[in-house]
Amino acid sequence: MRYLLLNKPYEVLTQFTDEHGRATLKDFVAVPDVYPVGRLDFDSEGLLLLTDDKQLQHRLSDPKFKVPKTYWAQVEGLIADETLEPLRRGVQIKDGRCDPARAAAIAEPAHLWPRTPPIRYRASIPTSWLEITIAQGMNRQVRKMCAAVNRPCLRLVRAALGTLTLGDLQPGQWRDLTPAEVAALRHTATVAPRPAPPRL
Repeated sequence: MRYLLLNKPYEVLTQFTDEHGRATLKDFVAVPDVYPVGRLDFDSEGLLLLTDDKQLQHRLSDPKFKVPKTYWAQVEGLIADETLEPLRRGVQIKDGRCDPARAAAIAEPAHLWPRTPPIRYRASIPTSWLEITIAQGMNRQVRKMCAAVNRPCLRLVRAALGTLTLGDLQPGQWRDLTPAEVAALRHTATVAPRPAPPRL
């Protein structure tokens, strides 16, 4: 079994082929028969796990196992309690109601790589950073959560999956997980699933 940790660059598809010639995982990972665990959008960056372990892939991707994913979001505007509290309670987005998230205002993460191209700077609109941890998997969920509290997301970086973090990996770099990291992921993905709602 192979377990790879990639720092996915901005504007790279989370797949190995693209008929339109856009950058894909194939441009960075020359390991056969590994597949991404979950999605990371074209315009998002950061931690992406790839593996040929189908059982672990399923458990880490399935929202019922509540595997936490932590993101750093650079947003328009300043952050106050009235921004954070709705995220912590669970906001309504078009796809449904989000579970309560862990959300906190943070300084720009230390050692964060510059994005290419950079975020457009506008002197009249300050930006702030949020750290948001969710265990759901709705499409573009963190961006929609930020929009729901009137803080449009300018940049989104996945920083952690369970206990796994990027460390010092730079965009486009990858490495094999250590046996201890694989064991920790397996433990994270063995949380009992949520019970099914009762039938009416």
